[in-house]
Amino acid sequence: MTRRAVTAVALAMIVLVPLSGCVSWFLPPSAGSTSTPTAEDVTPGLEPFYTQVLTWSNCDGGMQCATAEAPLDWSDPGGDAINLSLVRQPATSGTALGSLLVNPGGPGGSGFDFVKDTVDYATDERLQSSFDIVGFDPRGVNRSTPVTCYSDPSELDAFIYDILPGAPGSDGWIAAANATTAKFGERCLELTGPLLGHVDTPSAARDLDMLRAILGDEKLNYLGYSYGTLLGQVYAELFPTKTGRLVLDGAVDPASDDFEGTATQAQGFESALKAFLEDCRSQKDCPFSGSVDASLTTIRALLDALDASPIANADGRQLGSGAMFTAIILPLYNADNWGSLRQLFATVFTGDASYAFELADTYNGRDPDGSYAGNQTEAFISINCLDAHGDGDITQMRSEAAELTRLAPVFGPQMSWGGTGCPNWPVPSKRDRTPIVAPGSADIIVVGTTNDPATPYSWAQTVAATLENGHLVTYDGEGHTAYNKSNDCVNNAVDDFLVDGTVPSADPKC
Repeated sequence: MTRRAVTAVALAMIVLVPLSGCVSWFLPPSAGSTSTPTAEDVTPGLEPFYTQVLTWSNCDGGMQCATAEAPLDWSDPGGDAINLSLVRQPATSGTALGSLLVNPGGPGGSGFDFVKDTVDYATDERLQSSFDIVGFDPRGVNRSTPVTCYSDPSELDAFIYDILPGAPGSDGWIAAANATTAKFGERCLELTGPLLGHVDTPSAARDLDMLRAILGDEKLNYLGYSYGTLLGQVYAELFPTKTGRLVLDGAVDPASDDFEGTATQAQGFESALKAFLEDCRSQKDCPFSGSVDASLTTIRALLDALDASPIANADGRQLGSGAMFTAIILPLYNADNWGSLRQLFATVFTGDASYAFELADTYNGRDPDGSYAGNQTEAFISINCLDAHGDGDITQMRSEAAELTRLAPVFGPQMSWGGTGCPNWPVPSKRDRTPIVAPGSADIIVVGTTNDPATPYSWAQTVAATLENGHLVTYDGEGHTAYNKSNDCVNNAVDDFLVDGTVPSADPKC
């Protein structure tokens, strides 16, 4: 998956969803309360990690925080250790069925922030009443031992926003892209050290099993969004007998190769853009006139024009097609945000780049003062490149770019050339892109949205059909992921499964 193609649910909602109103009528256990591990048998050498006792301290808003230790390298548990940061909201009923671990996606999304700041977006009242809701930052992410790739934010600004010389896809442009990503990778290795080679998804899944055990749960109950669905699938593959109730919303197909995944996502975003433009025609503030096809042509012409003549922002940054593409796709994750997309085009059409950078900065986790709130960009690239490298063949990239442009004339050109990223990464990849069956696992619910732009519905269909015990729940609608943001049909299917273990007899087709 390319950097531009996928983002965490949490990132897509940073400015679009208010902070959770954590209730104050219950009080968590006092600071210093502990969790009791399961005391299960584990591979020799792993006992210190599976038997560690978490000490919880009170956080703001009725939450509790704790830190766990995991081995840097699961094949060498006697070596260095890393920290994993956790936050939980105790079950509001006072009696928990157990823990429900939640991952917002990315990779690189902060599960800690997702639960602490927006627990009401992540889960509904029924789940909060029934479970201790637990968010965690995976290895390499944010408050856990992080991947670090710069010492000054201006370095990351340059990597994300600088416009490469030459026409996209030209020899000079590709050479510049390769040099830029190679330099970024070298900087990540310099500042991160050995951790950079151990932020792969299988290692994160092993962390997840350890967290399950030290939280005191015999089986894992898990709600994963977007990339979090891949983490859940890998967990089920590695620990099928430890699966409890897993829900995967906005499923990622683990067997999809770079081109197939990018093509599917490009068409998904293009479909969402068409739905936006159709809706825009009925809005008084729509900056487009004419048909949907005519508006698509206008947008593609705008992106081409920004390549030739970027718009200067007040802070000195130049709005090229890359940053504009990022600004466009952020509101496409949720139809409720289409008003922001109308505002984006209206302002850029007048030569004003400020709102475009506001949206792009939100996507990239950049604060107004130029600092970065977390390390989502570094973690995203590091985890994806460790999961699968690609070979960076220029002839193949050019052929694929032509096909992407044919399949998605607006977004295809913007989502091409992802092959310039990972082949230059300084550590080798670790995970093969193969189907995950997870034989012997418990039932797993897979939620798919028919017009999800980031994780297309076809992926959910494939994942549900490939998992030995997968069950598809379809939401017929717009937006990225569906649970707790679509309708009662989806919410009831997920809640009934997580709380009561009830598996739909057939896809409810919500």
